[in-house]
Amino acid sequence: MSSNESCPCGSAIPYSTCCGPYLEGQTPAPTAEALMRSRYTAYVKGDNTYLLASWHKSTRPSTMDSDTLPAWQGLKVMHTEAGGENDQEGTVEFQARYSHSNHQGMLHEVSSFVKEDNNWYYVDGELLHEPVRISAEKKVGRNAPCPCGSGKKYKKCCGR
Repeated sequence: MSSNESCPCGSAIPYSTCCGPYLEGQTPAPTAEALMRSRYTAYVKGDNTYLLASWHKSTRPSTMDSDTLPAWQGLKVMHTEAGGENDQEGTVEFQARYSHSNHQGMLHEVSSFVKEDNNWYYVDGELLHEPVRISAEKKVGRNAPCPCGSGKKYKKCCGR
């Protein structure tokens, strides 16, 4: 990834000054949201080492199989609660668009984070609804309501 290329996390900041330093181990993510964004970027890049290292030991899986993961296409942070530089816990609500096996979909989750020894860790997530699958055979009009249930037009939500 080019140093001037926008970060996959949707921040509109270059990767080299956004999530890059976290994924490359140069510095820890300073907030729960920064960790969540960097984890999303790690999913996009297939960086299982970073994902496992940033997962809290109490809920961390022993391995991850990148071959079974969807292709992530966009992230929107909806809300954060606590999770600042001086906090010890925080939550981040987000929506992430993906494609998998000829389908598009949306994941809507509230993730929990904890800070230990000056490092933020992902603990777990609560799905706000089951991931929405949008069949590739069933086209959704750009001005139609988004099937993910956001209440927005498809072109302003999952159709971006």
